[in-house]
Order: sequence, then C-alpha cells, then structure tokens
Amino acid sequence: MTSATSLPLHQQTYSLEHDRFIDLVANTDNLLIIQDLDGVCMSLVKDPLDRQIDPDYVTATQAFEGHFYVLTNGEHIGQRGVNGIIERAFGDSAAVRAKGQYLPGLAAGGVQWQTRQGEIQHPGVSEAELAFLKTVPDRIRQTLQRFAAAQALSLEADELERCLQSSALTNVASPTANLNTFHAAIGGDRDIYVALQQAMQALMATLLSEAAEQGLADSFFVHYAPNHGRDEQGKEVIWLSQGDESGTTDFQFMLRGAIKEAGVLALLNRYYAQQTGTYPLGADFSVRTAPHAHQALIDLVQERFDPAAMPLIVGVGDTITSKVMTVAGEPAAKRGGSDRNFLHLVQDIGRSFNIGNIVTYVDSSGGELKNRKALKLRPDEGALTVVEGPGDPEDTTDPLDLNVVFPEGYQQYCAAFIAAAQQRSR
Repeated sequence: MTSATSLPLHQQTYSLEHDRFIDLVANTDNLLIIQDLDGVCMSLVKDPLDRQIDPDYVTATQAFEGHFYVLTNGEHIGQRGVNGIIERAFGDSAAVRAKGQYLPGLAAGGVQWQTRQGEIQHPGVSEAELAFLKTVPDRIRQTLQRFAAAQALSLEADELERCLQSSALTNVASPTANLNTFHAAIGGDRDIYVALQQAMQALMATLLSEAAEQGLADSFFVHYAPNHGRDEQGKEVIWLSQGDESGTTDFQFMLRGAIKEAGVLALLNRYYAQQTGTYPLGADFSVRTAPHAHQALIDLVQERFDPAAMPLIVGVGDTITSKVMTVAGEPAAKRGGSDRNFLHLVQDIGRSFNIGNIVTYVDSSGGELKNRKALKLRPDEGALTVVEGPGDPEDTTDPLDLNVVFPEGYQQYCAAFIAAAQQRSR
C-alpha cells in the first residue's frame, strides 16, 4: 500500500509510479517481459468473438523484439485465437504475417508455441492427444444442449444457438466451455447457473475417465478460471457462483504440464538460447517435462541457469484471487487465479537471484465479466493510493506481492507499454 516513494519498484506493493515502470522497461537491456493477454491488453468480454486489440499496442511489442513473450491459457490459432483478433485489427492477414506482427510466445497454458510470423508448434504433444482434444468441443456442445432442454431454459432458438456458439470453444490444444454468455442469458438465476457449472465439471471428469480408457491417463487435466486454488491432490478447486459473482466461467480441458509457471521456464530457456547460444534446459525442453511444484521450479532455475545472464523479468497478469474460508473450524485462505502461480514464480526467481523482477497487475474488473474484484483507492496527500488489492483483505499472509498496478485496466497498461516502446526505440 504505497504511494510515491524512493524504494525500487520490486520492493513496493501496489505502486502507481507508472513513469518509473515505463523508464525501467524502456531502458533495461537484459529484459524479459512475460505477459498474459485477456484483461491485460484486451478487455474481458462475455463472448470471445467480440474481443478487440489496439493495433498501436501490437506494433509497440515489436520494439521489445526478443524481450517480449506472451503466456496465455487462450490460443494463438482457431476461430477465437488471438491471431484472428490481430488480423481483424489490421485488416490484412498477409501484411500481418509479412511484417511479423503476431504475438510471440506460449498459448494453451504453454503447449502452443508461436513465432512473430505465426509459425506454430506444439512441443511435446502427441498426435493421439491432439486427436482426443479434437472431440471435446462437440461433447461440450452436446452437454450444453441437454442441459438447456432438461432445465427448460426460456431461450429462443437463435439465442440458444448464440450461447452454444460462444460457449463451446474449438481450441486445438485447450478446448473450453466458456459460460459467460449462458450466465448472462440465464439472467442471474444462481441455482440454474450453479447447476450448469456442476454439469460442466461432471463432463470434464467423464472426459478424463474416457481419456484414461484410451491409454491417455496422464495426458490431461482440467483448468477452472477463475478458481479457488488447488486441493491437497494438486487439482484446481472450482469456484461455484455466490451472490452476484459468476465464479468459474471457463472449463478448459488441457494437456498435462500446460501450466503457466512451467511456461515461465520454457520462455526463460528460449531467452537464454537467444542471448547466449545455449539452452540451459536443452533444446527439446517443454512444459510437458517441467516439474510442477513451485520450489522444484525454483531449484531447477538455480541449478541450470547462469546468474550472470539472468534477465530482469517483468510478469504481467490480471487474474489473482484469494478467499478466506472456514475449514474445520479454522480460517483458511484459498488462493487462485490463472496468473497467480506464474507471477509468484517470477517474483521468487528474482529474489533467489537478487534481481528486481517486477510483478505487474492490471485491474480487469471493468470488463463485462463479474468475477473480478476492483482495486480500492483513496486520496492520500493529493495523490491516489491503493488501499486494498484483488484478494481477500483478511488474507494477510499472501506470499505474492503486486509491485506495480494499473487500476484503470488494460487501456492504462497499454498506454504505458506504448510509451515504453517509443522510449526504447529512440
């Protein structure tokens, strides 16, 4: 809860010193930006087909060539992929490819790699796994149709079809049930929406069982977004709707190992190869072979990466949750959010190497989705100060520190990013 201060940004919490953030990323040579997409550089919308991106932001990323990568649970390709959003923003897909304006980095949680020219690979993924994933969108659509019929939802045929089209996402490596449109169409009937969440949860469990029967028992897992962290078995905990909060809206059937924190190591491995000519983890390393535990990831970085070449890492995300609940009569913090673990890893890599890595948070609560908590601000001696973050104020032991925050959302962050790009290009 800081206002303007002389402390370095990595030692601050909820800093609003955007000018210093701009100067840092503009003038740091050995820099690695790892950035989420939805809610960070685009508005959160109910229907993924409605997403838009600012061409000036896309162009600005080129000023950080070799120092900027995305890390998203969405995908680069497909009907709802980010590539299509970029092509529509510029109006010329051939020019986008020729000018290298696609966003480089990892999608589908880390199993879909893309270059600036839109060249796609799925490191460590088998044909059998991709074939099973191809069947999932139809299963999602069928389950949604049966649910609508069983609940006798009062939706006109065209509205139901619109909900189905926007809810069964035909992603190549991470087919997803996105319930945002259904949540709006149901009109705040929490009981029906919770039943829909539970129907999707049951489908995901069925799909995992069917995959196991086909010899793919260790191939997949389910990602809930947003979520309440992980249980004792390491499985993500669904966030059932409460009050006006929609809770979990995205049910992603994903390849095991496709977790963002593992993606940090995959990107760092590529960055070292680009800068030093050597892959510390080997040229064939992928998230499929990375450890999952936080400390194991830290240990691997300490063991294999040369401290002299370690860059300053700036992690940027928007999905972080925490909720203090009563468990066995005692308060317990349930911490989740699809960006939490990768940002936590960025933070702790910085601390273990004595480098001032920056955890950057973009407040996406102003979008269409009602599952984000806004930052709370108040005037303090003529300047605004953040007095409460995105988590539960009763969660006083959260290990993740948000160094720099953008309370006005993706527009504010994009403006800072573009300013940094202009400064870096001089």
